[in-house]
Amino acid sequence: MARGHQKIQSQAKAAEKQAKLKKAQGHSATDQRKAAMAALKSACAVCKALMPDPKTYKQHFENKHPKNEIPPELKDI
Repeated sequence: MARGHQKIQSQAKAAEKQAKLKKAQGHSATDQRKAAMAALKSACAVCKALMPDPKTYKQHFENKHPKNEIPPELKDI
């Protein structure tokens, strides 16, 4: 078992190694989830599904809800 100065050096080296591993992992799952939710801007008026942009929203609406009238914000796209 290490004693004195050697123990302190060993602890510092281990702490540095842990910090490098944590930094290498990158963002956590919650950070990624928050970023993904921020990217979803449009919500379907019928089923409340979230879409990242109006073009995708229009495609979704045409495919999933063909009997419903297209919302006015999608008519010009």
